[in-house]
Amino acid sequence: MIGIFDSGVGGMTVARAVEEVLPERSIIYFGDVARAPYGSKSPATISRYARQNCDFLLAKGARVIIVACNSAASVAGHLLQQEYDVPIMEVISPAVAQAVRASVSGRIGVIGTRATINARVYEQEICALKPAAKVFSQPCPLLVPLVEEGWLAKRETKMIIRRYLHPLRARSIDTLVLGCTHYPLLAHLIKPRLGPHVQVIDSSLAVAHVLKKFLVDNPTLADSLAKGEENRYYVSDLTEAAQSTARRIFGRPINLELVQIEK
Repeated sequence: MIGIFDSGVGGMTVARAVEEVLPERSIIYFGDVARAPYGSKSPATISRYARQNCDFLLAKGARVIIVACNSAASVAGHLLQQEYDVPIMEVISPAVAQAVRASVSGRIGVIGTRATINARVYEQEICALKPAAKVFSQPCPLLVPLVEEGWLAKRETKMIIRRYLHPLRARSIDTLVLGCTHYPLLAHLIKPRLGPHVQVIDSSLAVAHVLKKFLVDNPTLADSLAKGEENRYYVSDLTEAAQSTARRIFGRPINLELVQIEK
């Protein structure tokens, strides 16, 4: 099965994309709602959470894991790839490749949690592919809690987004990377505040297509993955906001199963 984890339910945007691109494959999702957001945590704590999440997914039968949480991918992505024998994918590299292809001016903005921005992984990977690029990063620590609370159309959310995006508009970016899988749920508020000339990059579909190609290139692994089994969605805290957000992402009711994870 394909395992996916995130700090909350925002990573279900990745699960939905995998459903669309690989509809025959079975998914196990874990959203760590009880310990969200990860972006304000220390690197050591994020790494510990990421290991626990991988262990949980592996125990449930995952044979490949997608780290849908940008904070975990930024801080612990390479660590997980070194420590685990299964393929570990993340959402950063696909988004970077797409942003580099999309940008004409090379002026690329990145928004994410503090942990993601402080890790500078997006900046490093963008400049590795396009050395002349200018990367402007903006931490947006309030956006994940707003998404998790379902505040997707509140006036306060619009005001906060406008404040976060102002420095990037002033830098004349032509491409913006949504450096958190929660942020696509706010794309309807982000895009109008950037203008029609700025391309917005959502990594969910990008990583799903990377996974599809990976399975084509690795048929033995592909053959070992379960097909046709019911997708399972686990959370470490079952809240009304999580249920509402999951329903909004998938466009249908989603059965969220509560599990206990070590604090």
